[in-house]
Amino acid sequence: MGMGILTLAFFAFVGIGLVLYFVTVYNSRVLLVMLLGLVPSALAQGPPPGTAAAEIAEIKKLEFMVGRWQGEGWMEGPGGRTPFRGGEHVQSKLGGRILLVEGLFKGATPSGEEITVHETLAVISYDTQAKTYRLRTYVARGGTGDHQLKLTGDRAWEWGFTAGPATIRFTMKLTEAGEWFEIGERSTDGQTWHQFFEMKLKKE
Repeated sequence: MGMGILTLAFFAFVGIGLVLYFVTVYNSRVLLVMLLGLVPSALAQGPPPGTAAAEIAEIKKLEFMVGRWQGEGWMEGPGGRTPFRGGEHVQSKLGGRILLVEGLFKGATPSGEEITVHETLAVISYDTQAKTYRLRTYVARGGTGDHQLKLTGDRAWEWGFTAGPATIRFTMKLTEAGEWFEIGERSTDGQTWHQFFEMKLKKE
């Protein structure tokens, strides 16, 4: 009688173990199948074929900017105009998909002390779905922005943003002499523009 109970208990234990084993294996296979099923879906949500090539083709239109540029300019603030000297370093990155733009300009205080007037980092890319250029900016003294950059001609562009009631715009063109000429303007009515920035750079 005792042996019978132990035997039954043993087979019951073994049976439960087998059931748990098959359930575990089955669930693992189901989980594996589910995960494999997600792969095509994830791939389908990626960028359309040819996206990188299209981005490179559009960024190539701005290839004239690549290089080191040095020059001078001025910036107008509450205390009047501040002259500066410095430059832009433009690099092609990710196989030509983006441009990395680093700007550093320095001026001097009335006492002659050298100060950083403007230091920025920017990334220019092309959005193939929106069919527009994007300009992501970072300023050393604080602030970032995501802006639309428009080509306004051969080797010329414009970008801008709003700051309270004012609209700010920057326009750049490559002159016949091969110089980077850029101005900054602001307007409160979209009709009358006041220039507050200008620089002229030469490629080294």
